[in-house]
This record gives sequence, C-alpha cells and structure tokens, in this order.
Amino acid sequence: MQFLIPIALFLVGNITWSQTIEYKTITVVESIIPNGLGRSRMISSEEPRDYKEFTSSRTAEDDERNKSDRGEIRLKNFDETKLLNFFNLGGIRFQNIAANDAVVTSKLNDLAIQGWELAFVNSGVESFSGESDSNGIFITRYIFKRLKN
Repeated sequence: MQFLIPIALFLVGNITWSQTIEYKTITVVESIIPNGLGRSRMISSEEPRDYKEFTSSRTAEDDERNKSDRGEIRLKNFDETKLLNFFNLGGIRFQNIAANDAVVTSKLNDLAIQGWELAFVNSGVESFSGESDSNGIFITRYIFKRLKN
C-alpha cells in the first residue's frame, strides 16, 4: 500500500511534464499615414506552416543562399479584420483608436474563451516623419499559448 502513493505521484508528474504547448500569433497593423490613406487590419493565420521547410543552414564551407519559393511560404487561409486608420483629413481620430481597441479586445476575449492565454505582446512603429515621408504603421503582435489537445 505504501508503494502506491509514490507510483501515483510519479504517474501524475509524468502526465504533467509531457503536456505540449501550442502558440498562436495575432498581428494588428494600424496605419499612421495622414489623410486616412493607409490600411489598418488585424491578421490571424488559419493555416499552419513549418519553418523547417523554409530554413537553410549557412556555413563558411556552404554559403549558398536560401532558395525557398515565396509562393510556397504564402498562405491563402487567414482571417483579415478591417480596422480604422489613426489619421483622417482632420488629423488623429481618437474615435478610430477607441473603435480599434474595441474590435481587438473582442478578438482577444474570443481567444480567451477558446482557451488561449496571452503570453507576450510586441509592438513597433515606422512613423510618419514629415511631408516627404508617406509611410507609417504601428504594428502589434499578440502571442498566445495553450495546452495542445
């Protein structure tokens, strides 16, 4: 009888250690191009990709560049949610920012209901720098994790 407790603890521990985690990335791109000319979207991939298929190892002896076909990397199955641009003709639109927050929060809440846990958030900006620069985006990546079924 006294041997059953250590065996049970070992089995429970083994099950816990063998759990696999899966990750999901949601990317939000919000335009900061003046006059509302940009495009803002929330993107979620619905098709898996194996990075190994598009990876090559380079060494001093074998310095051949990666020749992966871009067409094979691209995917056709993804969710694209339209968002509003930060700017319009009148300048910054705080209503647009609040609307985007509501839409993104809706997606985050939906993922939480599906068992996804927010693990990391990364963001970056390529900002508009004056009359001669017509570029600008604000990008945020939300990385989620959950136990794989």
